Amino acid sequence: MQNVTAAAMVALAGELSVAVWFGLAADRAARTVQRWPAVVRTLVPALLVLPYVLVALSQHVFLWRWFALYAALPVWLAWLLGDAVRADPERRGNWRDALILLVLGLAVDLRWFESAWPAGLRALNELLLVDMGLYGFMAVRQLDGAGFDFHFKWTDARTGLRELAFFTPVVLLLGWALGFIHPHANWPAVWKAVLTWIGIFFFTAVPEELFFRAWVQNFLERRVGRRWALGIASVVFGLSHFNKRNPVGVLFNWRYVVLASIAGIFYGRAWRERRRVPASAIIHTCVDWLWSWWF
Repeated sequence: MQNVTAAAMVALAGELSVAVWFGLAADRAARTVQRWPAVVRTLVPALLVLPYVLVALSQHVFLWRWFALYAALPVWLAWLLGDAVRADPERRGNWRDALILLVLGLAVDLRWFESAWPAGLRALNELLLVDMGLYGFMAVRQLDGAGFDFHFKWTDARTGLRELAFFTPVVLLLGWALGFIHPHANWPAVWKAVLTWIGIFFFTAVPEELFFRAWVQNFLERRVGRRWALGIASVVFGLSHFNKRNPVGVLFNWRYVVLASIAGIFYGRAWRERRRVPASAIIHTCVDWLWSWWF
């Protein structure tokens, strides 16, 4: 892997520590942040610029414009969500929440900030945006019912694997009909298969399920109800794949959008059963993992 230096590993550890804090002690983290004065609560997330500074200086790619962005964006996010608390104390969701979700979603999907990072380290950008969202929505906005709780339960696996069983025949039949999936034999070593599953779970499935289910679907349920929220969040999830795995010359991969939208229904069902990100992340991981080896 390119550019994996000691500085990059320290930056990764720092970014992961924020996610772990919320994943294992979200309520305690929120109470701690709420005890701070409002100005401190708004300005503290500027410290999230530090991973960029560490990596960029060590790789000689530091630019002040990126420093300004990574320092200012989490502060703006915290300020706007603090305003949302005053305007919408019932946490039903308003334009401020929608704007922040739009900015975070497009920043990841359109890769707005990836050029700030050396090759091979651009995942640090996505994790940094996750940290900004966690601090803003969980600590400042105090959004409940998100289910970002990594005290794993047996029901997480049961729910995720059940939805996987429901989804599998659908995606196989439709995927073949659309010419999107192409079965092939590939039997990886056990250690490689396990590490791949873990990597997909923590660095792909969990961030996406946090965004689309714990935040987007969660807010939508408060506005349009469970059924419509599931459908809308699933379509939004599908549309986020329009530029993924595109054949040469294709700008909008409609086949992927269709299949991802359908997958989103099953992921959303897994999340909403007990409002658990680990449950939806398990089916999401299994789908991506199986596809990476055999489709």
